[in-house]
Amino acid sequence: MKIALLIVYFAVLIGIGLYCRRHATDVDGFVLGGRSVGPWLTAFAYGTSYFSAVVFVGYAGQFGWKYGIAATWAGIGNALIGSLMAWFILGRRTRIMSQHLDSATMPQFFGKRFGSKALKIGASIIIFIFMIPYTASLYNGLSRLFGMAFDIDYTICITLMAILTAIYVVAGGYMATAINDFIQGMVMLVGISAVIYAVLESKGGFINALDGLARITDETVTTTPGIFSSFFGPDPINLLFVVILTSLGTWGLPQMVQKFYAIKNEQAIQKGTIISTMFAFVVAGGCYFLGGFGRLFSDQVDIKANGFDSIIPTMLSGLSESMIALVVILVLSASMSTLSSLVIASSSTLTIDLIKDNIIKNMSQSAQVLYMRGLIVVFIAISAVLALIQYTSSVTFIAQLMGVSWGAMAGAFLAPFMYSLYSKKVTTASCWVCFIFASVLMIANMLIRPEFPAILQSPINAGAFAMLAGLIIVPVVSAVTPAPDKNLVDNAFTCYDKETTVPVSVALGKEGK
Repeated sequence: MKIALLIVYFAVLIGIGLYCRRHATDVDGFVLGGRSVGPWLTAFAYGTSYFSAVVFVGYAGQFGWKYGIAATWAGIGNALIGSLMAWFILGRRTRIMSQHLDSATMPQFFGKRFGSKALKIGASIIIFIFMIPYTASLYNGLSRLFGMAFDIDYTICITLMAILTAIYVVAGGYMATAINDFIQGMVMLVGISAVIYAVLESKGGFINALDGLARITDETVTTTPGIFSSFFGPDPINLLFVVILTSLGTWGLPQMVQKFYAIKNEQAIQKGTIISTMFAFVVAGGCYFLGGFGRLFSDQVDIKANGFDSIIPTMLSGLSESMIALVVILVLSASMSTLSSLVIASSSTLTIDLIKDNIIKNMSQSAQVLYMRGLIVVFIAISAVLALIQYTSSVTFIAQLMGVSWGAMAGAFLAPFMYSLYSKKVTTASCWVCFIFASVLMIANMLIRPEFPAILQSPINAGAFAMLAGLIIVPVVSAVTPAPDKNLVDNAFTCYDKETTVPVSVALGKEGK
């Protein structure tokens, strides 16, 4: 059953990739699907890019173990802050201004919005440095699940996942990714719901499982009885940092923001906001909720020997063959959808923002698409090699860099991008300061972590701090540095002043007429 499901699943993904080749003939079609992607595809593409095996296997197990059922707050934050507020605050303005500036990537947006080629290159370098290790992290967690479900080497799993993702992304570009994300999203919705039900039933149902969790104590954490089934758990401060990093971070991640570039129209944004939020509630909320019951399996889990990544696989190991097959497809879907999104963001950034005009002058549309396709293969290959190195050796540097990458990119881009959509006062200097601050902070956190204050030694807390600090850095630096060119800024903001005629069902006319 497991093998048969995998074969059908892979065949569908590749078939869709080949079908979508007609949408991927130019840069706009390959990177953004012609800016005509509907609400369901965009919302699911956003959600599946957001949640990967890192969340399902790594974060859900780790934070569920540390905070108990209160870890569900991370999933709620992902839905309300990472999805609802992100779509509401960024969605519409990103779509309008990115089309007006004719930008297909985040670095290209910065370059045209601020009239700075150097800023565009700087943003590209940050993405290039931190995106590849983040991409490699998507393979984490698969090793344990495949070891549990199949008697095959993890190397084969990584190779298959890399090759199949490369085929459908190279063939069909963003449109193939969006359609496959929709299918993978449906698998994730059904899968996480079924897995939660099965795991809780194995412990006598929700009430009995919650009662069992309330009886667990860990004196190394706290002596308070019932703390792991409480509303805020044993460490609400660090839990808050987890919520901030995993929720607010999406506002500054290139592969997430790029989804807004491609959405079709106003109505699609409104529908997509609701769909994306509900998807996050089920998938993210479900993952962290499931992880919150991890301590019920403490007699089977050895954290010191096997780490937090062993918690979720252990919880699932006692399920039926059909449920394990569903879990394998679930985790593959989560990983492949995010992988495809990341490599499109990486390849488009490197081609459009670094190679074009800087290395190759007068680069044609077909040449750009060809380079992007080649770089997708290169990025997937590099990430697969990094994952294999980490799996087969004791190298920890790669794993550390993976944890740093989210905080570095989101910390660097969130505040400059968001403010530049709303304010004419944002300066190029403020963007540079934010870029440098976040990148240096996260690299330093990796290299000299013991020198940091205790609360910032965790990469999660440091990443959350970088994002929040950026919200202060940009307006403060903008206030004390030379104002941006008025004509350049006014031109960027003219896109919001254009008049358009819409039905009364969308907007009421003057005096209700």
